[in-house]
Amino acid sequence: MKRAATVALTALAPISWGSTYAVATELLPPDRPLFTGVMRALPAGLLLTALARTLPKGQWWWKSAVLGILNIGAFFPLLFLSAYRLPGGVAAVLGAAGPLFVVGLAALVLGERASLRTVLAAVVGAFGVSMVVLTAEARLDAVGVIAGVISSASMGAGTVMTKRWGRPEGVGPLAMTGWQLTAGGLFIIPVAALVEGAPPALDGKAFIGYGYMMLINTGIAYWLWFRGIGALSATSVTLLGPLSPLTAAVIGWAALGQALSPVQLVGMAIAFGATVAGQLAAARSALSFSSTEKNDQNISMDLTDGAVRR
Repeated sequence: MKRAATVALTALAPISWGSTYAVATELLPPDRPLFTGVMRALPAGLLLTALARTLPKGQWWWKSAVLGILNIGAFFPLLFLSAYRLPGGVAAVLGAAGPLFVVGLAALVLGERASLRTVLAAVVGAFGVSMVVLTAEARLDAVGVIAGVISSASMGAGTVMTKRWGRPEGVGPLAMTGWQLTAGGLFIIPVAALVEGAPPALDGKAFIGYGYMMLINTGIAYWLWFRGIGALSATSVTLLGPLSPLTAAVIGWAALGQALSPVQLVGMAIAFGATVAGQLAAARSALSFSSTEKNDQNISMDLTDGAVRR
C-alpha cells in the first residue's frame, strides 16, 4: 500500500507536465521557450531552497550542479529545440522513449535488473504514445531528432544519477529539488539571453501562467518526482513518463476543443495499460530483489552465528 501511494504521488509530476503545452499556448508570450524555462526553474528553485533552509556542502555543490544541468538546464533547452524543429507528435514520441534510456543506464550504473516485462512496458508505452500524437503529416528534421534524443538521454541520466548519489545525510527531497532547479535555471539564463535577447513584457495572463508553471508545474512536480526517485527504483519512476503526453491529449480535448480519433483513443488505452503493467513489473522486481537481499543477509548471519558457535 505504501508503494502504491508513492507511485500515485510521483505520477502527479508527469501529469502536471502534461499541462505545459496548454498553459504555454494560452497564457504565455509566444516564441520565448528559454525564458519560460528560466521562469519555471529559477524562482521555484530559490523558493524551495529558502523553505528548506539548507545549502549544499562540500561535493554536493558540484553534484547539485551536474544534476541540475542534466535534469533541467540541458533538458529544457534541448526539449524546446526539438519541439520547434519537429512536429509536436514526433517530439513527444522521442520523449516517450526516455524510459528505454533509463532502463539501460540503471542496469549499468545502479545494477537494477530490468525484466523482459519492464522493457516491453517501455516499448509498448512509447508505441501507444505514438498512436496518440503522430500524424501522417509528420516530417523529420535531423537537428530536431538529435536534440530530442539528447534531451531524453539527459533527463534519463539525471534520473539515474539522482538515484545513485542519493541525498546528503539529514537533507530531504525539498532541498535537493531546490538546489537542482536553481542550478538548472542559472545554466539556462545565458543561453536564453543569447538566443532570445531581453525578457518580454508580461501581462496579467502571463503572470498567472508563470505562477502556475513555477509553483505547480515545476516546484511541486519536481519535488514529487525527486521524492519518488528516492523511494522507488529509477526504472519504476521513469515508466510513469507516458502519462505526460496522455494528459496533454486529454487537456487538448477537454479544454482546447481538439478532437480525439478512435486510433488516438486506442493509443491512449495502450500507453496507459503499459504504464500500469510497467509499475506491476517493477513492483515484482523490487519484491524479488528484496527477498534475495534478505536471504543473503540471513545466510550471512547463519555463517556468522556458526563461526561464533565453533
